[in-house]
Amino acid sequence: MKITPITLALTLSFPIWANNSAPSIMQANDLLLTTVQNKLSLDAAINEYLISEKLDGIRAFWDGKGFVTRSGNKLNAPDWFTQHFPTIPLDGELWAGRGGFQHVARTVLDTQPDDDSWLSVSFMVYDTPTPNMAFSQRYDMLHESITALNHPHIQVIEQFKVKDLNELEKALDETTDAGGEGLMIHHEDNLYQLGRSEQLLKLKHYQDAEAKVVGYEEGKGKYTGMMGAIWVVTSDNIKFKIGTGFKDTERQSPPKIGSTVNFRYNGLTDSGIPRFARYVRVRNNPDI
Repeated sequence: MKITPITLALTLSFPIWANNSAPSIMQANDLLLTTVQNKLSLDAAINEYLISEKLDGIRAFWDGKGFVTRSGNKLNAPDWFTQHFPTIPLDGELWAGRGGFQHVARTVLDTQPDDDSWLSVSFMVYDTPTPNMAFSQRYDMLHESITALNHPHIQVIEQFKVKDLNELEKALDETTDAGGEGLMIHHEDNLYQLGRSEQLLKLKHYQDAEAKVVGYEEGKGKYTGMMGAIWVVTSDNIKFKIGTGFKDTERQSPPKIGSTVNFRYNGLTDSGIPRFARYVRVRNNPDI
């Protein structure tokens, strides 16, 4: 496999708060989303980037007192979970391990937190909105201070370096083969800033998108009597069917008509239809 073409996303940074103090509830319009590119365009200085695993969790922001989602919604974590957390704002992910997205999504949105469910969740920190400090410095500061806490439910996402694109490709393959989503690539000198940053990148083998369910196709063979495929429509009005990625239980009780599903694919056909589309999950709580 060659390192290109693969999916590359430009991940957007978040605002710097004056005097390093975040508001108690972050405003939804303070946050920006991710845009997607289809080519890898790193320069030769790949050894100037810090690399970490892309986690499949719920993006969350610790404002020094509590958690908010990227849409500004408050999350109700148990008091014991956040006891002794730092009082500075932290940018990270509530995560329950590889393959644990559904668990963490159900857990963190409960109005009354369930202690047993929160036991398997961790807050994985990858940044702090500290002005005039390079990412490598912010990472070192976070790693030292959070590691010293020795807290069972907060840790800094490990960053590492590679010497060239071949080593980056190997790291991506190993992460994907182990069940990870992909890699985050962050230039060591990047400042925490509002707006897009071409020095903070998301690298995956596949692309992902969302579409609305508009119909079903009956299953055949071993899937007789179950759903064989779902028909979906994208926001660009592209209609196609998805027949892979489903568990038997999902075929017996398929996503409802009108619901929005996440799917993965590898490029587009000449007519704009996603290639090798496979189902991932129903999109839960679009206001996260």
